[in-house]
Amino acid sequence: MVISFTPQCTSANFGNMFSMAGVSLMLPFLPLLPKQILLTNLLTDFPEMTIAADRVDPELVSKPRRWDIHFISKFMLVFGLLSSVFDYFTFGALLLLLHADSAQFRTGWFMESVISASMIVLVIRTRQSIFHSKPSPYLFGATIAIAIITLIIPYTPLASVLGFQALPLSFVLILMAIVALYVTAAEIVKGIFYSRIKF
Repeated sequence: MVISFTPQCTSANFGNMFSMAGVSLMLPFLPLLPKQILLTNLLTDFPEMTIAADRVDPELVSKPRRWDIHFISKFMLVFGLLSSVFDYFTFGALLLLLHADSAQFRTGWFMESVISASMIVLVIRTRQSIFHSKPSPYLFGATIAIAIITLIIPYTPLASVLGFQALPLSFVLILMAIVALYVTAAEIVKGIFYSRIKF
């Protein structure tokens, strides 16, 4: 499972770095405050910590495998860029459709970023369809718990401490629609990727 987990980490880091660098050039304010970045990293780490207890597809352990840097780099580019596409989609929705101010923008991106990063692990943890390769109860439970916590934080007293703002329902619905589209796109791209790249 370590071999499959490494591309997940590298693709997520590459995508987040690319998105943060790009949007910083366009905004008159910081897209996320330092404490918000730290919280994002902390929350997304919890589901990933359960990956060691995840179920492994039989074909991944049927024979010994070596590290393949070329595979990891291709995986990182494809899924990192896909992540960035939906980050920029989120930026466009927040700024152009919802006309978010700085606090709303940060809150919205925090919500979308944490929930999508947690949910996408359920997709890219396996070569199979997410409907055929079931995650362990620990991974699935941690993912759902973090998604709920992420949605709740902006509506608690912690929001003012962390620089978040309670969002209208319309914001949340649009952001969750973007997450759903991202998960669907990742599942489609995964099928294409593994049909062309062998590991």
